[in-house]
Amino acid sequence: MAMMRLRREDPRIVGSFRLHRRLGAGGMGVVYLGSDRRGQRVALKVIRPDLAEDQEFRSRFAREVSAARRIRGGCTARLVAADLEAERPWFATQYVPGPSLHDRVAEEGALRAADVASIGAALSEGLVAVHEAGVVHRDLKPSNILLSPKGPRIIDFGIAWATGASTLTHVGTAVGSPGFLAPEQVRGAAVTPATDVFSLGATLAYAAMADSPFGHGSSEVMLYRVVHEEPQLHGVPDALAPLVRACLAKDPEDRPSTLQLSMRLKEIAAREAQGLPASRPPVQRERAEERNAARPTERYTERDVPGRTPERAAERGQGRGPGPSSRPSAGPRTGGRPATRPGARSTSTGRRPANPRLLRQRLFVFVVVTLVVALGIAAAQALQG
Repeated sequence: MAMMRLRREDPRIVGSFRLHRRLGAGGMGVVYLGSDRRGQRVALKVIRPDLAEDQEFRSRFAREVSAARRIRGGCTARLVAADLEAERPWFATQYVPGPSLHDRVAEEGALRAADVASIGAALSEGLVAVHEAGVVHRDLKPSNILLSPKGPRIIDFGIAWATGASTLTHVGTAVGSPGFLAPEQVRGAAVTPATDVFSLGATLAYAAMADSPFGHGSSEVMLYRVVHEEPQLHGVPDALAPLVRACLAKDPEDRPSTLQLSMRLKEIAAREAQGLPASRPPVQRERAEERNAARPTERYTERDVPGRTPERAAERGQGRGPGPSSRPSAGPRTGGRPATRPGARSTSTGRRPANPRLLRQRLFVFVVVTLVVALGIAAAQALQG
């Protein structure tokens, strides 16, 4: 993150923090790099002098602090300290080293699909925690995302508000950044977690294309396009385009949830990192799995179902010729049943087809063996007597 020297009018100490550099300035105030007595670095935001007397801006600043306090976990900067009653209200968060997503794209151009998906997965997972706290960011954009060594971090909850609140400060005036606002924000409708999903979709499109999905122009032109025109995603990689387009749906009900978004982006990031082809859509994948699951069942039914009659197996064998089931078994015999002779036909149940001649031969052998055994026993008894 670019730092600037303190100006003559900048304070040197705020609360218990010593200020060192300017990190940036926005519509509400100036952000400084500071540190406490232990050396902990913070990003300290101070309201501009001309706005400190404006009750509306004081209220908005109080909402930012309140939102930061309610969020637990997620990829947000942790709140360290705040003073809302000071002459110039301020609050300090954990300092996040690293450039903003906007600066990274401006310097290096569009990011790879794997990097965009990885950043999006972390951000959407962070938004889950934000929304669980009952907060909607309402101004998610590339400049409010810092790329730290530990992952992306969401900053600037200056216009965050409770779920269901309107986005209008004055009649017909929307708060936020044109091109990243959701259609319901432009219309002045209530915001929901789906509002942040739209902004995240526009942010990911910017990271993938190095350009806004709604082009450029005045605020009025940009807001009109957001509400009435479809986003231009020609430069978004094919692996990401369908999901980004779903995030940018005009109707909030048609957008994926932050949890669904996180899971899907993790899959895309892993696949793109390994260079694997895009997977089929979920519906097609489920149907294919059903078909594949049915095929082994069909083979099992044809070949391995116990109880098939020898006659039907013989009919199938006569019609199709010897198949895998007609090969002699190489495994051990079970149940005292004699092994199949080489070349003899057998069915899938292990039974040989009925053969009258073979049965007569077996019967004859059985009778002869029985007589021989009986005669042997009789002779043995006679010798003992």
